[in-house]
Amino acid sequence: MNILIIDGQGGQMGAQLIKAIQSRFSEVSITAVGTNAAATAAMLKAGAKQAATGENPVIVACRKADVIIGPIGIVIADSMYGEITPAMAVAVGQADATRILIPVNKCENMIAGVSDVTMSVMLEDVIKKLEKLIE
Repeated sequence: MNILIIDGQGGQMGAQLIKAIQSRFSEVSITAVGTNAAATAAMLKAGAKQAATGENPVIVACRKADVIIGPIGIVIADSMYGEITPAMAVAVGQADATRILIPVNKCENMIAGVSDVTMSVMLEDVIKKLEKLIE
């Protein structure tokens, strides 16, 4: 299974996801794509074996992914303080992959009906959803 993790800004969410996924699922391939160099560096430091930065890597990686994981902003053009380009949002949205989107209420995007929970609680839920997909 090919898992694509997309993150921006400091890449801390992506780094936490990589650590959690690698500790739980040894049989998956993880590709990390940062919207900026800092995010990519954080995900590499967390253990990503394959990583790239920017718009074109997001577009290419979306074509090869079975599962795409990231903050909900990855499907909203100009979100994450402008780091998500329209082409990136379209690539994620049109990908023939299952998307696990993390409802982060930041960067001028608020998700109704989602209570404010800690990042660790959200990441635990990501792992549970991924486990169901892998089984």
